[in-house]
Amino acid sequence: MTAAVSLRAVSRHFGSVKALDDVDLDIAAGEFFAMLGPSGSGKTTCLRLIAGFEQPTSGHIEIFGERVEGVPPYRRSVNTVFQDYALFPHMNVIENVAYSLMLRKVPKAERLKTAEAALELVQLGGYGARRPGQLSGGQRQRVALARAIVNKPKVLLLDEPLGALDLKLRENMQEELKSLQKRLGITFVFVTHDQGEALSMADRVAVFSEGRIRQVGTPEDIYQRPNTPFVADFVGSSNVLPPALVERLAGVRRYASLRPEAIRLGGEARLSGIIVARSYLGPVTRLAIDAAGLRLHAVVPSGADLPGEGDTVGLGFDSAALHLMGAEP
Repeated sequence: MTAAVSLRAVSRHFGSVKALDDVDLDIAAGEFFAMLGPSGSGKTTCLRLIAGFEQPTSGHIEIFGERVEGVPPYRRSVNTVFQDYALFPHMNVIENVAYSLMLRKVPKAERLKTAEAALELVQLGGYGARRPGQLSGGQRQRVALARAIVNKPKVLLLDEPLGALDLKLRENMQEELKSLQKRLGITFVFVTHDQGEALSMADRVAVFSEGRIRQVGTPEDIYQRPNTPFVADFVGSSNVLPPALVERLAGVRRYASLRPEAIRLGGEARLSGIIVARSYLGPVTRLAIDAAGLRLHAVVPSGADLPGEGDTVGLGFDSAALHLMGAEP
């Protein structure tokens, strides 16, 4: 694997706060890589270190094999797309996209041609004369993308780029980003707190918490085989079973995860509980269940015959659905 980005024992401390703590990571060339985690987990700090907006307290960073500590952002073969777009309101679209080419003193005719080609790539051909204020949020995001790719970076960094968009537009942009990455063939590093975004778009995902990477793997690995209770709970809200219960169910004293969709109502029940809430989600209904003080969630097909709140239900699941994790939380 050719590494586009490598971090070795990288830390970034702000006084006593360890924003990033002893992180090792390799991101492959041509990969769509997601950094996933809650607010304050270290994912954005990691992105800013790769971009050069922050410098590591310790450790080193390589981009395509070259050490970049102390190298300013404009001399790195990366570009960044921000959530707030950072477009110049007094410039039209083509001027915004061509701005970095102008700074590099590319001749006007060449830079306008290159900028228009970048706009075509993001499906905004013919929009060059408009101002950012005349565009929708999704269109402004595309302009920001065009501006970021016009210099042909080897790595594109995306910091929560879809966070300001409504749900339908966000879903459309997820598909467009993945398609764009495949067409360009460059490395995308995508920061998000949205589990669905990370799982649906990325080739691999790193899950961050408290300044550390808790797990790196494919979306399927992260979702089906979490290695800590935090990852199990954060990625898809899996049920985390405590060691005492797992010992009774599986004969080993370890934490285990059980996906909500793996639980069946009735049948050969291995647990029982009382339904405390129901959430209708169209084809499925999400049930919150109190199982002797342990809150569990089940996702079952919607239907008129589902038990209601306050009903006692048996909970069944296949032994293979119980994913064993460590003995520590």
